[in-house]
Amino acid sequence: MGPLNGVKVLELAQIMAGPTCGMLLADLGADVVKVERIPRGDDTRDMNRPSVNGESAAFMAMNRNKRGMALNLKLPAARDALKRMVAQSDVITENYRKGTMEKLGLGYEALRGVNPALIYCSISGYGRTGPYADKGGFDLIAQGVSGLMAITGEPGRPPVKSGSPICDINAGILGALGIVSAYVHRLKTGEGQLVDTSLFEAGIQQTYWQAAIYFATGTAPGPSGSAHILSAPYQAFQAKDGWLTIGGANQSNWERLVRVLGAPQWLDDPRFKSNAERMAHLPVLAEAMNARLKEKTVGEWIALLEAERVPCGPINSIAQMAADPQTAARQMVVELEHPKAGKTRALGLPIKFSATPGRVARSAPTYGEHTREVLGEFGFSAAEIEALIASGAAA
Repeated sequence: MGPLNGVKVLELAQIMAGPTCGMLLADLGADVVKVERIPRGDDTRDMNRPSVNGESAAFMAMNRNKRGMALNLKLPAARDALKRMVAQSDVITENYRKGTMEKLGLGYEALRGVNPALIYCSISGYGRTGPYADKGGFDLIAQGVSGLMAITGEPGRPPVKSGSPICDINAGILGALGIVSAYVHRLKTGEGQLVDTSLFEAGIQQTYWQAAIYFATGTAPGPSGSAHILSAPYQAFQAKDGWLTIGGANQSNWERLVRVLGAPQWLDDPRFKSNAERMAHLPVLAEAMNARLKEKTVGEWIALLEAERVPCGPINSIAQMAADPQTAARQMVVELEHPKAGKTRALGLPIKFSATPGRVARSAPTYGEHTREVLGEFGFSAAEIEALIASGAAA
């Protein structure tokens, strides 16, 4: 059932960062109830190109393994219902703009009064303190402000964001780590607490190497394409029929790589003898390597390089990744049955446990699918549930 089996989580979060956090907790065994707003639900439901039988592929990707209900938190009855649920829950997550939950009377201070052991996780654009605390959060903006876009892409080209929404996803991971850490603390002391992280900090965290260079030299690194900024050769190269990556950065791998490429003279070339010299002459080195690599196909080079234990690999498309035998062996693509979309596929859990394995077993909920079920489990009578739905406080 997963290492977090028995942990009850209420997710008042939408789109990406908060749902990533909740999805990881659910995959690890927590009972995550996604509380959507009335009438539209999570904005990701409107990201319906593509959709499967009318169900947004984006929503299904981020909300598998959760149960779903809907509350109109603008209404007192819905807020009261949520507080009753909070009293019996371990964790609540939200990614609203700072102050939104407080205006509803559902901020951390209010809810800790209901449940002092509550772990309250807030994932925002810039965190709950500082001059930017009141700003909204968007992955694209966070990638720019955090410095990520200044180090992504090819030198001399316009700024480029990461192909994936890395600030959103990493903020979700940091939120989940924060929650688990706070839960360990609660097991020791019985004390709940506020967990506060942001897209801004999630982006900054990705700049370890570049920040280290800046702190040491006072010079801010720019983009380096696929190349590493501290060691070489360690980047993408072009073969006869496509591209591959080669990691020949340390000296032993470099020497083996030179043998595979049939260029023993490079071992004595003063421009390439050490990592520092290869970094200083990287454009010349890359040009020389590309000239030789274009003589064979990607598959031929990978076979030769792997035979000599030189780190390398193809540059897979998403389709190729999904079909890769290692992906299957690690259960990183799973099949689910959705009540409306039918059979769907989703990414698996990237953490494996020997004693308490997590799993992806439930498709994303349809809108309000589990409202009655969840409220009943939290002690609401059938009459109370129907009254909430009839009043528009729940759906």
